[in-house]
Amino acid sequence: MPRAELRALRARLGSAALLGGLAMLAGCATGSIERGVFHSAKGYRVTLPVEGWQVHREPRADLALKRQAPEGGMLVDATCDPRTVGRPLRLLVRYLSFGLTRRAVVEEEPVTVAAREGLRQVIRGERDGTDVRVEAVSVKDGRCVYDFLYVAPPPAFPAGRPAFRELVQSFAVELR
Repeated sequence: MPRAELRALRARLGSAALLGGLAMLAGCATGSIERGVFHSAKGYRVTLPVEGWQVHREPRADLALKRQAPEGGMLVDATCDPRTVGRPLRLLVRYLSFGLTRRAVVEEEPVTVAAREGLRQVIRGERDGTDVRVEAVSVKDGRCVYDFLYVAPPPAFPAGRPAFRELVQSFAVELR
């Protein structure tokens, strides 16, 4: 998927937009699920959270997950364009929350996921007048940028973070 399309998707990722949009869709965009593991057609895998998260179709992301209670949504996507891979991590992570207003980075730290360098940010902001919290992680290697996004209303945000972090840490590249 072109990075511009992914940015456009993420620009609409306020809590209401993400959760409402995901609720209308079903399935998996670009991969398969076997025994609780999502295998992307782009050559990576992640283990799905077990408690309350449902897979939903999002045509501009490899994997989308939604949970009703407490409310939240997650996206996983990879972009394997050399121009994107060459961009700085801070810019890549910023794209994940593009479109939020009153945006403020609450936490930021470098991360290592599956021996790849990355950056994690927690952001508070508004989308269409609604407060949201976002945890965004971008990880890259010489081939792809792997993006992980978790969005929830502020009261529900802490409840979904452990599942999101497990999803991110389960990431592995599958040799093909």
